[in-house]
Amino acid sequence: MTGWVVRGIGMCLINVGVRILLGVAVTQWPLHGSQLRWLGIAAVLLAVVVWAGLDGIRDRRKNPDPDYGEDLTMVWLKAAVLGGLAAGVVTWLVQLVVDFSVGQNTLFFELTSGAAFTILLIFIPATISVFLGRLLAGREAKKKLEASDAERDRERHDRHLVGAGSSSQSTSSQSTSTPQREQQQWSGDNADTEVFSAVDPNADAPVDTSKKHRDNT
Repeated sequence: MTGWVVRGIGMCLINVGVRILLGVAVTQWPLHGSQLRWLGIAAVLLAVVVWAGLDGIRDRRKNPDPDYGEDLTMVWLKAAVLGGLAAGVVTWLVQLVVDFSVGQNTLFFELTSGAAFTILLIFIPATISVFLGRLLAGREAKKKLEASDAERDRERHDRHLVGAGSSSQSTSSQSTSTPQREQQQWSGDNADTEVFSAVDPNADAPVDTSKKHRDNT
């Protein structure tokens, strides 16, 4: 069964039940008939407001984008027409079987004037409740979205601070280790260098003994 059929049957049963209880109450307290009728209308309105409001909240949570939401206006219009006509027929049948003092209206009246009043009693409050339900759910979704955005920004800021601290620490360690590496390289170069003794330029040249022997001869 589709959504509007379920809602139409539900509102039909609520209307018939309220009218039966109203007839019994008017029979018991005939002097308070006006107050009891207003109480019956308030009970029907309360059922419509709660049901339609929940529809609006569920639809907005399911479809955050209004362009993709369900057409609940047509759903409740069909439900109101079905509920009004069905309630008129059922009430007319009930008053034929059992006298609950629900009124001695004809079937034509129940399907025209009575059904029109019931349709308006269902459709107008349902439309307003759907709008308010969607508005309430939209505000809740907006608050949750803002909270999640703020949390992501905070996490991103924390990661940036951690990354900046690690990069500065690595830079300082590199600057500290560079003189050590240069010192090690310099000491290594000194270790590989061979040291020779100094040569004295003023020292006497070696005497060629073979030349002196020839001269003597």
